[in-house]
Amino acid sequence: MNPKQETRNLHFLVFVFYVFVLCARFQPSDATTKDSSAGQVKLQNRRLGSSVVFPVSGNVYPLGYYYVLLNIGNPPKLFDLDIDTGSDLTWVQCDAPCNGCTKPRAKQYKPNHNTLPCSHHLCSGLDLTQNRPCDDPEDQCDYEIGYSDHASSIGALVTDEFPLKLANGSIMNPHLTFGCGYDQQNPGPHPPPPTAGILGLGRGKVGISTQLKSLGITKNVIVHCLSHTGKGFLSIGDELVPSSGVTWNSLATNSASKNYMTGPAELLFNDKTTGVKGINVVFDSGSSYTYFNAEAYQAILDLIRKDLNGKPLTDTKDDKSLPVCWKGKKPLKSLDEVKKYFKTITLRFGNQKNGQLFQVPPESYLIITEKGNVCLGILNGTEVGLNSYNIIGDISFQGIMVIYDNEKQRIGWISSDCDKLPNVNHDYGGDLSEEAYPIGFGLIKELFSGSDSSKNKNLVSDGEL
Repeated sequence: MNPKQETRNLHFLVFVFYVFVLCARFQPSDATTKDSSAGQVKLQNRRLGSSVVFPVSGNVYPLGYYYVLLNIGNPPKLFDLDIDTGSDLTWVQCDAPCNGCTKPRAKQYKPNHNTLPCSHHLCSGLDLTQNRPCDDPEDQCDYEIGYSDHASSIGALVTDEFPLKLANGSIMNPHLTFGCGYDQQNPGPHPPPPTAGILGLGRGKVGISTQLKSLGITKNVIVHCLSHTGKGFLSIGDELVPSSGVTWNSLATNSASKNYMTGPAELLFNDKTTGVKGINVVFDSGSSYTYFNAEAYQAILDLIRKDLNGKPLTDTKDDKSLPVCWKGKKPLKSLDEVKKYFKTITLRFGNQKNGQLFQVPPESYLIITEKGNVCLGILNGTEVGLNSYNIIGDISFQGIMVIYDNEKQRIGWISSDCDKLPNVNHDYGGDLSEEAYPIGFGLIKELFSGSDSSKNKNLVSDGEL
């Protein structure tokens, strides 16, 4: 036989054997599809792509945000970013130099001739209200973000490496686009958050999840699980999505908004109707608290106050932590002392018999303040410029895995133990230690009417300044 032909045959046999090994490696076995322990998340997709998983830190009160640590650049530099499903653009404080930044220069991002040209498709995909002409295709792509409390960030889009270790153990260094914010202003009454910037997880083209999807690294699915104790996890990709038990609801596809909006829903209190129906709801991890429109808010507040008649809790105006607070006979130390006096609030999507229920127990709409009072973490959105919009914020996400499935245009939720990271290490051999995955003043875009919304530091709107 011709020696060259023998070599080709040998190479072919080696190739066939290699393909066979790969197929065997990625074929899930019965053992891997079973839960390793009670309450363990069942992973549903092992063959297409992977996920990026981050530990989350933060709390609703007194911090007001949850954040992750993310490496950017080469060599990598660590930044703490508020996780925000209510806006698309990720941005970090930028040493360009930086005006109004809260981080010292050593903790700021340093650009290196890596600005994005204004002719780039992601520049036009910012979905901001300003529409500046691109006179020279090589000009840098500028952005402006205006906050509802009159704070702002101005900067330029840049692209750089994001070193990522995927849940299957592989290492990726994709180049992603984000904002380098070199001019931050905060004239409002509340100080800016101490984090380096925002991790934008919205539905637009410039969203981090959308970019990772376009590069074929992960599916465009976002999962977050926030704990009452200040822990949790964030995932981009669909491996952590449970294969059963999730309540799914379709996203509103006819809305011009890029927010995660569902609806309409009926508002229930203690499993009984409040008479408030047809409300649209935005799921937004960038908002600390939950906001109902004036009608829904007043209905809930009246029912809560009616329930508290004869209970050892009385209204107090001395605590300015939130608009509505109650005090006990002595300072409260935990919600366990008073949650029995409050009832579960439920949003029922769909029809009455087979509707999807999003339940908010008392511990997911109340806080205990530093003064030892209990306060209502549901606010009047109409008063802060949300008009008829209703926002589900971090306080009501606690103890729930929330899934933003952009692949199937739906959102899902399931009760979970958010204190523990999913056991991806067991299934993939990946390292989920803090060394491998080192550990929000919220953004709410496209919702504000320009009315007085400076009363709450957690509401933010993108727009031209």
